[in-house]
Parts: sequence; structure tokens; C-alpha cells
Amino acid sequence: MPSSDLPRFDTATLRAQDAAHHLHPFTDTQSLNASGTRIIVRGEGVRIWDSDGNEIIDGMSGLWCVNLGYGRQDLVDAATRQMQTLPFYNAFFKTTTVPAIALATLLSEIAPPGFQHVFFTNSGSEGNDTIIRLVRRYWDLMGQPRRKTIISRRNAYHGSTLGGASLGGMSGMHAQGDLPIPGIAHIDQPYQLQHGHAGESTEHFGLRAASWLEAKIREIGPENVAAFIGEPVQGAGGVIIPPASYWPEVQRICDHYGILLISDEVICGFGRLGHWFGCQHPHIGTRPDLITFAKGVTSGYLPLGGVLVGERIAKVLIERGGEFQHGFTYSGHPTCCAVAVANVRAMRSEGVIERVAQDLAPYLATAFGTLADHPLVGDVQSLGMVAGLVLYKDKASRTLFDAELGVGYRCRDHCFQNGVVMRAVEERMIIAPPLVMTHQDIDEMVRRIRRSLDDTLAGLRADGLI
Repeated sequence: MPSSDLPRFDTATLRAQDAAHHLHPFTDTQSLNASGTRIIVRGEGVRIWDSDGNEIIDGMSGLWCVNLGYGRQDLVDAATRQMQTLPFYNAFFKTTTVPAIALATLLSEIAPPGFQHVFFTNSGSEGNDTIIRLVRRYWDLMGQPRRKTIISRRNAYHGSTLGGASLGGMSGMHAQGDLPIPGIAHIDQPYQLQHGHAGESTEHFGLRAASWLEAKIREIGPENVAAFIGEPVQGAGGVIIPPASYWPEVQRICDHYGILLISDEVICGFGRLGHWFGCQHPHIGTRPDLITFAKGVTSGYLPLGGVLVGERIAKVLIERGGEFQHGFTYSGHPTCCAVAVANVRAMRSEGVIERVAQDLAPYLATAFGTLADHPLVGDVQSLGMVAGLVLYKDKASRTLFDAELGVGYRCRDHCFQNGVVMRAVEERMIIAPPLVMTHQDIDEMVRRIRRSLDDTLAGLRADGLI
């Protein structure tokens, strides 16, 4: 549908109503109300349109989630059929629904070996809160109740509930609400630009970064450590892709000390890295005990999350645990599960995972890599369908801009003006586009990003900042 055929919207009135009544997530409301919200009214394929009719390539898949793109009638039909039949029933009181059973079975088929059980939540945040409960219950049942501490990483993102925000390592979140809660510890992230030594090889840095986990375990005492949690690739932290040496060493350390390994796959799951789950990518190659998922399980069409529970833990919980005192009204929501089943089946039948691994991810890496010749750009990286670059004041000397200048946010705003969604995380600009892009879509996205980089550079020069 061309923009001229879109329904007409009164953008000014909608912005005023939004400012009067809507508190946005992770937002300075006063600042937002001064500038006005961007109102998205339609999506089709890999594109969205705002209320003024502007067409935008969605380089962030909504929020890392619209893996199959917008306008999928099969997912709409799955929701419609289920809502007409049984829109909701709960999983309490010895009951369940057909879609919850179907999805649990389907997930056990696509999960890595050793995962036959799933606990459903509504989001990744709730999934990671569930992780805390599962891990501590497991060690209680194993007769090791002192094993309570879960180690995570600074700048990691594991949700925004009390538990999820505590597991995450975002300092801004911790500053609001006296977080983290007790029993959560953090180590530094495997980001070589931030923590690397001069002349250090990538392989050596990866091993050194992994060693921070072992040092923290020894500091706390192995008998007190329950688990380590990490995203295969840190998403909201800026698409931090660890060296290939990092995760195998983390796995070795977890095995050596007998602690659980948790893979937060809320972003990396369901094809984002060219595998059903990010832990299966050769660059990662871990054998987690628990996997958190959400987002891509429904391609974002309805909210759904959960935890894949490895048999090491599930067996103990089932055979020794009695009643697990945890759950949600919407655990296994039948309509959400029905959409997830349709989404996973479509990914299978259309060969989405294989196409990402064999075609789209390599093509994106090459196309996105061409941005490295831009005067502002350095450290261009990608893995699967996530990619990032660093904005440098002087890339020859690897000098960054002063953070207070907000150069990344300047670039982000130019991206929107030029019809592409690209996210800013301080000095890093990142993308995670839908998994159904064509080569032409990728080429056009990169063209729009380059134009936005040019506009950013021109603005910085005009302001005497470079």
C-alpha cells in the first residue's frame, strides 16, 4: 500500500494525547513531550509507516522480535482461530490447552539436545525472574542451599523486572531502585574496545575475559555460586560479539566448578544467529542448562516468553520438588501459543533458519562491512542478523567522542529522517533486521545508513565538533 493510500491521521492530536496519558518505557517523558512521539501506524514485510506517511526500513525488527516481518496473515489467522475457539484458559488446577501442549512439544523438537521441558511466561523479563526461582530451587533440592549467587556481566540486559534488572548489568537501572537484589554478582563484559590491552590478540582477550568468571567464583566461593547467565551476543548493550575463544572457556569454567550455565536467548533465539538458538552457533558453542526465550518465538505478534529447562534440572524438580510455587495467570496463554506454533512452523517450512545461515547473514556482513570506509566508522562487526559499528571522532587513533555530545543519538535521529531504524548505544550504532530481508532490502538499508552517517558528519563539522 503506497503512503498516499494510508488512512489519514491527525498526528498533532495523537501526539498531544500521548503526551497527556502515556508513560513510555526507558524514556525521559518531559523531553519526549517537548519533541513529540513518532507514531507508527502500519507495517508490511520489513517496512513500517508513520502517521505522516513516511516509509521506514525497520532495521531493528521492532525490538529484536519481528523475525518474520510484518503483515503475516498466517499468524493473524492462527490468533483468530484460537480466539474464536478458546481465547484464554489458564495452566493452573491440573489443566492445560491444546496450543500450550503443541508449542511445548514443538520447542522440544527444535531445542538443543537435552531440553524436553518448558515453563511458559509472558516475556523475557519474567523468564529471567523464573530462572532465579528455578536455579535456587534446584540447588535447595540438591542439598546445597548455599548455592544462591548468580553471576552475570556488566552492561548485560536481562529484563526490567526486579529480578531481570538485577541480573542485568545496566548501571542506570541499578541506580533506580537499590538494585541489584542480594545474591547477584557481576563481572566485566567481553568488549575488547573497552577492556583490551594494547597489542593483545582477540583470542587472548577472549580467554582473559572468561577468566574474570573464574576469579569471581573463587572470590565468592564455589560452594556459594549457583549459575552464570549471559546472552550469546549482548544485544541492548550494543551488539557486543565476544571473541570465539570466550564462550568455550566459560563453558569449561562452569563445568569445572559444577555451576549451571544459563543462555539468555531472548534476542539470539529463533534464527537471529542462523540457528534455532544462539548457543548452537559455532562462534558460541555452549551447552546451557537453562535457556530463556521470548521475542522471536511469536515474531512479536503476541507477547510470550519462557524457559527451556534442561533435563539435569527438570528431573530433580519433577522427582524431588513437589509443588513449584511459581507461575503467572497467562503462563501458556492459548492464543499466544497458537501464534508461536504457526510462527515456528512457518520458519521451518520456509527454511528461514537455513537461509539466514547460508545467504542472508553472509550478505549482510559484506554489505554492512562496506560502511567501514566512512570517516566516522570503525570496528564493524556482525554475527548472523545482528551487526554494529563504532562512531569515532578519529578512527585512526581510535578516539571516541565525548559521551555528553550524544553523537550516537544524533546519528539515530538522522537514520529515522532517512527512512531506516538504527539503534544507538552510546558510541555504537546497531541493527537487528527481520530475517526475511532480500538482498535488495539489505542494500537499501545500508544506503540509508550511509546517508545518515554523512548527515551526522556534516552536522558535527558544522557545529565545530570534528
